[in-house]
Amino acid sequence: MSEKLRVAVYPGSFDPVTFGHLDIIRRSAKQFDQLIVAVLNNTSKNPLFTVEERKEMLREVTSDIPNVTIDSFRDLLVRFMKSRNANVIIRGIRSVTDFEYELTLASTNHLLDSDIDTIFMMTNPKYSYLSSSIVKEIAQFKGEVKELVPQAVERRLIEKL
Repeated sequence: MSEKLRVAVYPGSFDPVTFGHLDIIRRSAKQFDQLIVAVLNNTSKNPLFTVEERKEMLREVTSDIPNVTIDSFRDLLVRFMKSRNANVIIRGIRSVTDFEYELTLASTNHLLDSDIDTIFMMTNPKYSYLSSSIVKEIAQFKGEVKELVPQAVERRLIEKL
């Protein structure tokens, strides 16, 4: 009898991917057979990068992690997970505020599908302040972002802005 693969999904907008996201990706990839980093195609937000650009950046910065795949979704997360045979959601937590919001999402996802669990992963303290919004604001005003995002992402931010 073959053993079931442990598949997790790390969903987010990743607009753009930061060192904080990459930290969660690397640590999560060690815990699961497969980690799917899923870019949310959120029609209510006005992202800087297209879904395809965000997926390309993620592929580039995770190319050295063999069990990570990049995908996107625009449906309910629990439906996307079922279609990928995943049953664990990974969520990064920076603060108590994040936890309160994420707990609501986790409870809702569990209500929609009781087979799905959420694992909260504390971000590395050196990234506790870091968000994609902060990165975009700094970059927009031509500030230095090389300590916040991988070089490939910094290059695309400069090109885009």
